[in-house]
Amino acid sequence: MTHRTHERSPSPQPEVSEPSLLKRLKSSHISESAAPSPGAMADPTPHFAPDLFGPSNIHRLHTEYDGSAPFKHVVVDKLFQDDLLQRVKDEALAELSFSEKETDIYKVYQTGDLASLNYLDQQQIALLPSLLTLRDALYSPMFRNFLRAVTGCGPLSGTKQDMSIVSYRKGCHLLNHDDVIGTRRVSYILYMPLPHYQGWQREWGGALELYPVKPGPDGVPEPEAVPSKSIPPVWNQFVFFEVQPGHSFHSVEEVVVGESEDGRQRLSISGWFHAAQPGEEGYQSENQPELKSSREQLASTQTDFKSYPENIEPPLPSEPLSEEHISFLSEFLNPVYLQARTMKALASRFVDESSLELHSFLCAPLADKLRSGLKEKDDADGLGPNRATRIPPHTAGAEGAWALRGPPHKWRYCTLRAQDAGGSKVAVSPRWAHTDPDEAIRSLQDELFPSPAFRAWLACVSNLLPLRYSAEARRFRPGLDYTLATSEAKETRLDVVLGLTPQVEPHEPPATNGVTNGEEPVRGWQSGEWGGWECYMAPHDEEDDPAVYRSGSSKKKAANGTNGTNGSNGTNGANGTNGTNGHAEDDEAEMRDAEDDEDEEEEEEDDGTLLTVQPGYNRLLLVLRDEGVMRFVKYVSAAAEGSRWDICGEFEIGMVQEESDDDS
Repeated sequence: MTHRTHERSPSPQPEVSEPSLLKRLKSSHISESAAPSPGAMADPTPHFAPDLFGPSNIHRLHTEYDGSAPFKHVVVDKLFQDDLLQRVKDEALAELSFSEKETDIYKVYQTGDLASLNYLDQQQIALLPSLLTLRDALYSPMFRNFLRAVTGCGPLSGTKQDMSIVSYRKGCHLLNHDDVIGTRRVSYILYMPLPHYQGWQREWGGALELYPVKPGPDGVPEPEAVPSKSIPPVWNQFVFFEVQPGHSFHSVEEVVVGESEDGRQRLSISGWFHAAQPGEEGYQSENQPELKSSREQLASTQTDFKSYPENIEPPLPSEPLSEEHISFLSEFLNPVYLQARTMKALASRFVDESSLELHSFLCAPLADKLRSGLKEKDDADGLGPNRATRIPPHTAGAEGAWALRGPPHKWRYCTLRAQDAGGSKVAVSPRWAHTDPDEAIRSLQDELFPSPAFRAWLACVSNLLPLRYSAEARRFRPGLDYTLATSEAKETRLDVVLGLTPQVEPHEPPATNGVTNGEEPVRGWQSGEWGGWECYMAPHDEEDDPAVYRSGSSKKKAANGTNGTNGSNGTNGANGTNGTNGHAEDDEAEMRDAEDDEDEEEEEEDDGTLLTVQPGYNRLLLVLRDEGVMRFVKYVSAAAEGSRWDICGEFEIGMVQEESDDDS
């Protein structure tokens, strides 16, 4: 099966010419008469660090650039005069407006496009003199020639400016991509980490990570799962590299400190130099690159489906489960989900809503053993709440039975290693007798999900016929793992995901004079702050950014469990089925949902999110995913106190047409 994504920027895109660039004068009109004046600065040299443009320094940087790995890049230790950069920092914090942006691939706070400074009136420009000076110096002919001399990248545009100020605060991150969009030629970042008088510590996160590449299955280079170089932010440090399809893969590590801790944030000026534009010296029409960008490579994702045995008749949804099927499934499932009455109710609800969420899905002995076993495994692998560092090493949890799965410009998580074909397999009965949680999970992956009995059960509760299947145990480690948004362009799929993420124990609410202070605030996976939620999004127009969703509404949805509309048609509700008896959530919860104010309802309708499901334990999610609907698992934050675990099943499906009794 081939997936695709709609057009979207793999890195935060500043909005162009936005009137709310400034904190003040937001209601002021942008001056129509103010004309851009790129490169108007007579001599930018005094604003840069001494000897930056010296022949010996350029030669040294060019040599370093040519010999750098995993792809060509260079680090300039000090770019600007320090007093200028400090004034820029002060102006940015005092005068500019930062907007929170979040998609499947990043979470940042960002200003508008600083190219729009050209269109501000004189009163507004007077608030940002140092920032304007720095921008004009960066895009001056002298500095563009400096970049050409170091990289050999060819003519760069002075008229097409593309830059913004980005703040990475606690929880912010940028996942793997190669920056290839349009006419971008050189990516850059100028660091202004705060507080500037205190050196940024490596354990605070926020490092720029560079990835080596290897040939993919189709011969196209793709990034390794683990970066080979990490560059932590340093005040006034400038990092740049030539944008290259299939090579310039990089990411930004999550920042794990916040503004409450000495005002810490990873502040930077970042953007791109573009190739010379029409009318500029050195302009050449664009040639189609030989290699696909990371965004285009997402379109070639494939699921490896397996077929059911041909000697077994496919099940009919109208037929009850056989005694043999019930006997097999009873070793895994909560017995209530094997009752004919329950399955009939679930089937009726699934027809109406195209999604179900079944709580307490596994039988109690198996669920209890897995819950304690998975927590112990996280602790043993350095991924539990008491781990040494908030961001674990990339090798954590990827040893023994588990292995890393990439490539990270599409996804990164751990999967169970395949067992040796010649190795002995010992059947364990009952299934909860497994002493190793890895083997219990393998039993769910290799025995339950592919079984004819589970196929028949799915047919009963969905009124669909699974034709082929894919099943994979997944472990998403905190601070490391995720999947990016893909969609099936031509066919509907049945997604079946068994959530196995242990929940955190609630803290006791503080008491005053022996009296508690009301309900404890939601924390952990329930709050949405740890990420890891499964998200379904509606198809978007090509000019839109389909993976962008309002972070406020997504967190609200994550806190409420399964919300929004289903992944089938965008009209039916999908609150799922909760409780072991297969009934819906209680009326009180539905009333609370109905009491949401109109503004929140309008915001959620506009953000394109169809379904958001937080990580849960012992919950089975069934979603009929219509063609074009996008799906991803949000990056698991380093704040999480353990891994996000699941068994992810995907099924090709068919509709069953039973023969009529009529002889005609």
